[in-house]
Amino acid sequence: MFRATLWLTLATIAGLALGFGREWLLVDAWGAGARTDGFLVALFVPEAIRMTLAAGLLSSAALPLFQRVAAPQQPRWIATQLGSLLLTGVLIALVLSVASTLWVTVIGPGMAPAVRQVAASSLMLLAWTVPLVMVHALAAAVGQAKEHFMLAGLGSFLYNLPAVIVLLLQRSHTQERTLALAFIAGAVLMMLSVLPLLWRAGWRPWQWNWNGSDARALYRKLGPLLVSAGASQGLVLLERICASFLGEGAITVVNLARKLVNLPLVALMSLNQVVLARMTRLAGDAAARRHALQIGLLVTASMTLPAAVGMVGAAPSLVELFLPAGMAQGQLPLLLAWFACVIVFGAWNALLARYAYATGDTVLPMRCELQGSALNAVALLLVPALTGAAGIAWAALAGCLLTAFLFLRSYGLLRAPVIYRLPLVALVALALAAGVFQMALGQWQQIGVAALLATVCLLVMVAWTVRAVRQGGPAN
Repeated sequence: MFRATLWLTLATIAGLALGFGREWLLVDAWGAGARTDGFLVALFVPEAIRMTLAAGLLSSAALPLFQRVAAPQQPRWIATQLGSLLLTGVLIALVLSVASTLWVTVIGPGMAPAVRQVAASSLMLLAWTVPLVMVHALAAAVGQAKEHFMLAGLGSFLYNLPAVIVLLLQRSHTQERTLALAFIAGAVLMMLSVLPLLWRAGWRPWQWNWNGSDARALYRKLGPLLVSAGASQGLVLLERICASFLGEGAITVVNLARKLVNLPLVALMSLNQVVLARMTRLAGDAAARRHALQIGLLVTASMTLPAAVGMVGAAPSLVELFLPAGMAQGQLPLLLAWFACVIVFGAWNALLARYAYATGDTVLPMRCELQGSALNAVALLLVPALTGAAGIAWAALAGCLLTAFLFLRSYGLLRAPVIYRLPLVALVALALAAGVFQMALGQWQQIGVAALLATVCLLVMVAWTVRAVRQGGPAN
């Protein structure tokens, strides 16, 4: 588990580092204002689809189905799913492109009409990345079934590379159309990189096949996952809508806060994919599957808690050091700190959902996630209007806590020692980090103290995890 996670993490971290570089260069070129807001609104739906697929939505549905197919029939199964997903991707692209003005109005209703018009033009191009990323997602699922993780992990790097090159070369002279075409080029590179995975599995482009029952089986598994993912992305959309009414540049600030929080936690996506593959193989052994889940939860906490502690404690200094001048004096440091807390308590949810996906159950996770999303949505409608941008993170925190509780109750894990001790450890560590956030320290002093606190937290969590592994289960 750990070796596969490490290699996939190394591949993924390069992509997300480029993704953050892309956001930084965009703000540096255009500023944190209306123009950047407009392009981020245009990018929202294509990027949401890409990130949802990259997070394993298609793999969660396809892995159990693919592994049940006899080896001689697997190339025909792949051909069916590839044709089906390509058709679906083209239809989605047409809907986004033809109705681009409507989409940007829904996502950014608070933006000026001129900004919405430019955003709509960008979306007409960006929509055509969707069919390409769907092919990539299918190939990644096939690769995971064969325990080939590396090529799929490079997808984000290749996707972001052309956009970063364009922004580096043209800086403030970059035009929206040029940047949108760079994203399409990145999607083409991403798709081409994983075609060898399909080739190794026996797929040949000249051998087409259609089996309606296979296609319908995948969509039946995808249905509840799409509802859950749609609710999750709907919340992000609601965040953008709320931010569009909080003033020019607020969308950019919220987007940067989420990017900064996700950057050091890239291993989570890798871990979730590896643990899903492991639990799928253990679907018939309930005890072994639960053991894999509990070890996965400890590893997740070992990744998220130290990173969040460091980000909470050093948020003002990190924003001042790594982002364009002036952003440290705004809402971004506080928003970054609260989103870091969201990641700690919400990171378990994706792993807990995969515990059910491993046995083909996609309905239970949908129910838990929809209830958490409903609380998040209600809070988004009420809290940010009173508290400002920080309320967006508070609403997300409330939703992920409820979702985690519902998962744990459904699996009968609420009484497990590892479950009720981890939140207590997290609360203490984050409270100490909040104290560092409030200290009147110099930039490097604050970063140093936060890094020391994060290191201590990391050592404690690693020791706990190693002890659990050696004992054959979670440490008591």
